[in-house]
Amino acid sequence: MAGIADSAAHRLLARMEGSWKGTARTWFEPGKLADTSPIAGVVRPVLEGRYVLHEYEGTLTGSRMLGWALFGHALQRKVYTMAWVDTCHMGTGTMLSEGADGDADSFSVLGSYADPSGGPDWGWRTLVNVRDGLVITHFNITPAGEEAPGVEIVYRRA
Repeated sequence: MAGIADSAAHRLLARMEGSWKGTARTWFEPGKLADTSPIAGVVRPVLEGRYVLHEYEGTLTGSRMLGWALFGHALQRKVYTMAWVDTCHMGTGTMLSEGADGDADSFSVLGSYADPSGGPDWGWRTLVNVRDGLVITHFNITPAGEEAPGVEIVYRRA
């Protein structure tokens, strides 16, 4: 489909493309850094540039971690989208997120996940910024609406 990847949103997604290396920081509780570890990722276009796929590998508290995040932008609805799976945070689930927030260098999507103890779902906001390298920050959002960093990945081109 000609021109599908020629929107401003798809040009922003295309800026994520490439091989990346960096550091991932993880918090399990607000204000208490639980882990800092190296991470490597590749972002590549899929389906003729309609989406970009972020494949990454690292460790979390000494255990191997693998993940994929599929990012897109629905032109008709004017929202960014993300489908995320990994071996540490998501178990066997897939988080679906979307959001209309965006500017020339960044966008944000919002999803949710089930509380493992059976309480109400928690929110999960993902902010992607390509201003200086690639920074992907995930925020936990309590059922009461309080937001705190969950994971921050700071990449530089490999």
